[in-house]
Amino acid sequence: MSYKSDIEIAREANKKPIQEIGDKLGIPTEHLLPYGHDKAKVSQDYINSVQGNKSGKLILVTAINPTPAGEGKTTTTVGLGDGLNRIGKNAMICIREASLGPNFGMKGGAAGGGYAQVVPMEDMNLHFTGDFHAITSAHSLLSAMIDNHIYWGNELDIDTRRVVWRRVVDMNDRALRQITASLGGVSNGFPREAGFDITVASEVMAILCLAKNLEDLEKRLGDMIVAYRRDRSPVFCRDIQAAGAMTVLLKDAMQPNLVQTLENNPAFVHGGPFANIAHGCNSVTATTTALKIADYVVTEAGFGADLGAEKFMNIKCRKAGLAPDCVVLVATVRAMKMNGGVAKADLGAENVDAVKEGCSNLGRHIGNLKSFGVPVVVAINHFVTDTDAEVQAVKDYVASEGAEAIVSQHWEHGGAGAEDLARRVAEVADSGVSNFSPIYKDELSLFEKIERIAKSIYRADDVIADKKIRDQLKLWEDQGYGNLPVCMAKTQYSFSTDPSLRGAPTGHSVPVREVRLSAGAGFVVVVCGEIMTMPGLPRTPAAESIHLNDAGMIEGLF
Repeated sequence: MSYKSDIEIAREANKKPIQEIGDKLGIPTEHLLPYGHDKAKVSQDYINSVQGNKSGKLILVTAINPTPAGEGKTTTTVGLGDGLNRIGKNAMICIREASLGPNFGMKGGAAGGGYAQVVPMEDMNLHFTGDFHAITSAHSLLSAMIDNHIYWGNELDIDTRRVVWRRVVDMNDRALRQITASLGGVSNGFPREAGFDITVASEVMAILCLAKNLEDLEKRLGDMIVAYRRDRSPVFCRDIQAAGAMTVLLKDAMQPNLVQTLENNPAFVHGGPFANIAHGCNSVTATTTALKIADYVVTEAGFGADLGAEKFMNIKCRKAGLAPDCVVLVATVRAMKMNGGVAKADLGAENVDAVKEGCSNLGRHIGNLKSFGVPVVVAINHFVTDTDAEVQAVKDYVASEGAEAIVSQHWEHGGAGAEDLARRVAEVADSGVSNFSPIYKDELSLFEKIERIAKSIYRADDVIADKKIRDQLKLWEDQGYGNLPVCMAKTQYSFSTDPSLRGAPTGHSVPVREVRLSAGAGFVVVVCGEIMTMPGLPRTPAAESIHLNDAGMIEGLF
């Protein structure tokens, strides 16, 4: 049997005018700022007006460690949102925007898949409403103003060897990772080493997704550290006097984007911070606004639960005063088999023993999530090649871990395929059994916070950090940053820092290579192993297959 591609399904969508989608949520037309007929931003005045409303139930969708077999976290988020609406609940979803780099590289888009998608899929995966361009522009303005300040006499006495503010572009371009800037003589400034990150790795992106309003945004931008003087004292963005102009550029980007699923249910798609170097969640503004206008809000966090869910709980929830009522942990039979040692080419054949062998990864995530005091429901994202025996093996294992696994067929059947999952999730969310709390207190030292995550989430024996790193953490504590949460940057493919260690490894250590202070975003980034903040394109990038067909429609996006 042949199946339609995601873009073919999206193209056939029966979209409703965005004003009708707003009506479902009670958003008056005058508070929707339309971008065409099928997407709109929600005005800040309206956001302000609903803050007194009672909050709905918050449902977090997370997943096991990603494998090449696929898990379908966004697809499940969309399918669950549609499923909740199908069983009569007033639900909406909140997901991140897609970055151009991965779209044209290897990962593809971020709008779900099959019959569980958000539309307009093409717009969402390309320029959308221009939020990422605004973030790139604001970041670039600061870059230009730093070098301009140095050029015109360097009143702040910036040590040009210690400018830590890198440039950004929303594309996978490995040639820009490390560059030399300001070559060409006196009129072009003072030559120095520099480099580019991808836009989603910008601290501006992280701040946009954590800021509560424009005033908070401007303050956080001003708090960013951009360079150091010769005496190692920090130079802030506010010292360069760039925060006001940056806020102006980001004014519209701060407003959530309203779109719809294939089944015409409302979705906020807003923000897209890296899930390694940042916290990997959609914006606080979108999530908190959704909770005031819907009874159930389904949102997701990037990568597996050891990165995305941990940061959602310890960073986003802590900063925004949120608490999930239920967590949905996405797994696939195919991924269990891969964790059990089956090669990708052999995943189509039934292998119950491999499924059982690979369930240890799932089990550890269940235990970790429960440690936050939240109830867990496992969603088995169904593939048509899954056999009944394989599915039953996962269900039995999850039951032995004190949780429940429910098969969901949203990829093939949309919301109708997710009704069983939706009923159970709504029941758990309504039960009030969630007793959420982050796994560490603000008062712990920065190194103790790192140890807490490494030992309780990754199940590492110890954290390896040399004196230079420990001294840096101590200095930041002395400067008043000790109460910040830590943002762990490590491989998404394993609980350890070794991407080849699948399953539930023990007996490993977490080596800390570097620490970075994101003073504006409000967390300390802890780099473990090699983490790329500027990806490269693969040997055969997706861009080679993306084109306009004879009818002027986009082909090749996925």
